[in-house]
Amino acid sequence: MKIKKGMWALALCCALAPKARAGEAGQASDRYALGEVVVSGNRADGGPGAEASQTLYTVDAGQIKASGARTLDQALQLLPGVNVRTGAEGVPRIDIRGFRTRHVLLLLDGVPMNSALDMQFDPTTIPTENIAEIKLTSGASSVLYGQGGLGGVINIITRKGTPGVHGTISGEFGDHASYLAKGTLSAATDRFSYFLSGSATRVDAFPLAGDFTPSANQGSGYRANSDRERRNFLGTIGFTPTADVALGLTMSYSEGSYGKPAGTISDPVDPFASPPKYVRVNDFSGLYLQLAGDFALTDRFTLRGWSYLNRSTEDVNQYDDARFASFLDDGSFQERVHTSIYGATLQPRYDLGTAGTVTMSLGAERDGWENSGVQTVNPVSGGTPTYSDLGEDRSLSLYSAALEYELAPLPGLGLVAGYGRYWQHRSETDQGDYSFLLGTSYDLLPDTRLKAAFKRNVRFPSLGDLYDISKGNPDLASESSRSWEAGVEQKLPREARVGLTGFYTQALNLIQNDQATGHNMNLSEVRFAGAELLGEVHPVSGLLLRAGYTYLHSEDRSRPGRDEVQYNPRDKVTLEARYDAGCGASAYVAVNHVANQYFYTKDSVAVVQKAKLNDYTVVSLRLSQKVLQDRLTLYIGANNLFDQNYETSYGFPQSGRYVYGGFEYRL
Repeated sequence: MKIKKGMWALALCCALAPKARAGEAGQASDRYALGEVVVSGNRADGGPGAEASQTLYTVDAGQIKASGARTLDQALQLLPGVNVRTGAEGVPRIDIRGFRTRHVLLLLDGVPMNSALDMQFDPTTIPTENIAEIKLTSGASSVLYGQGGLGGVINIITRKGTPGVHGTISGEFGDHASYLAKGTLSAATDRFSYFLSGSATRVDAFPLAGDFTPSANQGSGYRANSDRERRNFLGTIGFTPTADVALGLTMSYSEGSYGKPAGTISDPVDPFASPPKYVRVNDFSGLYLQLAGDFALTDRFTLRGWSYLNRSTEDVNQYDDARFASFLDDGSFQERVHTSIYGATLQPRYDLGTAGTVTMSLGAERDGWENSGVQTVNPVSGGTPTYSDLGEDRSLSLYSAALEYELAPLPGLGLVAGYGRYWQHRSETDQGDYSFLLGTSYDLLPDTRLKAAFKRNVRFPSLGDLYDISKGNPDLASESSRSWEAGVEQKLPREARVGLTGFYTQALNLIQNDQATGHNMNLSEVRFAGAELLGEVHPVSGLLLRAGYTYLHSEDRSRPGRDEVQYNPRDKVTLEARYDAGCGASAYVAVNHVANQYFYTKDSVAVVQKAKLNDYTVVSLRLSQKVLQDRLTLYIGANNLFDQNYETSYGFPQSGRYVYGGFEYRL
């Protein structure tokens, strides 16, 4: 009966609403690709290019808008091979094919967004209203991206102005007084374009599921210390003085604050749970700038380049208890952390015609980290605390030179080979290492493509790995991985397609803390093997169905008593359904099922034990309707519709049902 009522309501909306018109913002024409690291997908001579041999997933602005994703992690969470988890650090982490976030390279218009300190990144600081397209390459990626992406590369292309003047104003409100306000303004002429956007959001606390069991330090209702505020601004300016020259300037600024919810298990006897920590980031800010240029020197020779700056500051406090008022216990601290990355990249490219294409990438980068503050030291229980000063000022330089060659020797056959050499210069030593790529794709039939790739990749230790005051080790060597993958892509009738990829990765010298010495060491050897399946079909006009499955087997060969890498789900199943009624009404449903992920006792426990997180299924729903000649879109939605009580890390419950509604007005 409820389904019939919903169908009648949708039919009534279709009868009353005007017909939808084309030209929505966020289509391919508004991609600001000037600063993008170019890895070709299809050659001009008809042969498949480098990306055709790799595992590439794309998410465009239309998909982001339909799903209601507000930040980068929400936009990527349904992709095969991607696991989004939140633990003690208080921010979502994006793992790819078992590798942690520090092994995933994040680029925003060609600017590296990983922290200079630990190579992590916070995806919640990247709002989606600025994004035209996200390209995620898993496993064997191009050598032109540089070192660091053992798990994969997330390449974000922001939006640019299109002809005419366009603007939007949006507002969203949800449970517990949360809000999101954002706006955009863009325009373009024959030679000049600009895109401006700004947003502000606040979440007082996220709701816990109704069947969450309260603990000593976490009651029912809303998650303690889970508030978050963020303000963002982004602007891009493009100038094309001649047909052969394009210039661009990008600036982005973000600021805010947030709490890191403590673990809900305070039982000291529990062998799996570490003591709760009460941490707040009272203030953070980030600024990045980029100046880019593209020059067509001849019909075959092009030169692209960009210089960039990425700076961030955080004020982090760890308090004694949930009152967030004192710093008397051993280990509590007040710290200001400042990181900076600045550098330049030059990418010449020469088209040899039938002999292929050669692309070179030359890069130089300077990473810096400094902190200040005080840490409480209380060696005698109950004694008078003393304080030690925190103060580090470290930096290092990175240089890279890479060459990639693409060739289509036969119709439908694409070959790619690449070699990259990288250097890390530090005050005490210099390191050098390399990456190597081989890939091929073959269009066996007009609708059938076979592909395979191998890559040897490398990641240098970060400033935190080397110089952290408690566990840093300046003698660390680089980490490395060897990845093999092969797959098939098949187009089917009714605009359907399906892709299947199998992969195997061996990672060596991964950096982890050695309990015997207390310092970081090159100890870990892990192996990952699995398969990713993704398919979609358009059974009727306006209806899209998409399904994905990921199988991941992990093997930890470095720690006795551990079979697999913890918090890596073996199975992940996703389902998406999107229906555009052609009358301005649309509906979107997403299902994310995660199963069979394990974890182990904390490092201080002598005998290693293994436990399993509960499997979970999260369903989200979003309904929207365009009115006022498509200028106004009204929508409502619910994340975790059925109020699933689940965890992605032991002792850290995730949000229960969250209901929201909002509007977008096109000027």
